[in-house]
Amino acid sequence: MTLGPLMVDVAGLELSAADREVLAHPLVGSVILFTRNYADPEQLQRLVAQIHAVRTPRLLVAADQEGGRVQRFRSGFTALPPPRLIGHQYDLDRAAGLELARRHGWLMASELLACGLDISFAPCVDLDYGVSTVIGDRALHGRAAAVGELAVAYMHGMRDAGMAATAKHFPGHGAVVADSHHALPVDRREFSDLADELTPYRLLIANGLPAVMVAHILFPQFDAQPASLSRRWIGEVLRGELRFNGAVFADDLSMGGAAAFGDIVARATQALAAGCDVLPVCNSRPSVERLLSELRVSPDPASHLRQARLRAHAHPDRAALLASDHWRICREALERCAQPPALKFS
Repeated sequence: MTLGPLMVDVAGLELSAADREVLAHPLVGSVILFTRNYADPEQLQRLVAQIHAVRTPRLLVAADQEGGRVQRFRSGFTALPPPRLIGHQYDLDRAAGLELARRHGWLMASELLACGLDISFAPCVDLDYGVSTVIGDRALHGRAAAVGELAVAYMHGMRDAGMAATAKHFPGHGAVVADSHHALPVDRREFSDLADELTPYRLLIANGLPAVMVAHILFPQFDAQPASLSRRWIGEVLRGELRFNGAVFADDLSMGGAAAFGDIVARATQALAAGCDVLPVCNSRPSVERLLSELRVSPDPASHLRQARLRAHAHPDRAALLASDHWRICREALERCAQPPALKFS
């Protein structure tokens, strides 16, 4: 059985019979986990093992574990600082900032891999313009060149650990006020004004970026469809101009930013037609059940291969990881980063 395009969620700390039935459907290819699915590392390992046991080849398992405000698993995991603190270190010392980004990526990925997960949706490469509260300190920096450098270092840290990086939110969420979880953000700039937004993607793709998540943001001067449902953004810009050949995730199709573009089946159909490989549908089991019943998907071996390449091939032993010098060094570096600066008095 191949990996289908749907990424779905599950209700609790272990799989229910209803969960197993959904996960066994051929349209499903991956699972995303949330805080409600987590009690401690041992429980998480058991849940991921249950998911893997449902099908062969096994389903991909993902989470959002950026750090700061967006960290689904906390107790038993390192408290990861907000990415913007890495940018502050970069401003003080470029080499130290890049090394910190690499360590952040490695530590985040290693701890998830040790529990059996495949993917964390990171890094966030939106630019910090100071206007988007949903992005805010999730952004590494406000300058495109700095975000690009830091994101490449972060991706290399994830790669060192054995995890594929997913850059988000293409083409850029930092310049809009609205939160796409609840409404459709509209960016009225011309395409020619978006060069800075695309700069981190150019650098990441040149370094072998495995995956991109596309945002529910409308750029009406470029296309009448939001980027996540747009053949122009995904086919012409991402695949064509930027020469990206990795996996493309839509942002969650249950989000408010996508709601104006038809019912869940219409949204999923448009996203697939635009070139998305994976369609997350979260926190709405009725929507998932409707898609399993009504969505029509043509076989796409290339899309399946792009998804399969995201699978983690070796999970480190958690006890050995936590006993390693490299884990300790990375953890200490991130703890120092998160501490407030010392006050100096004259």
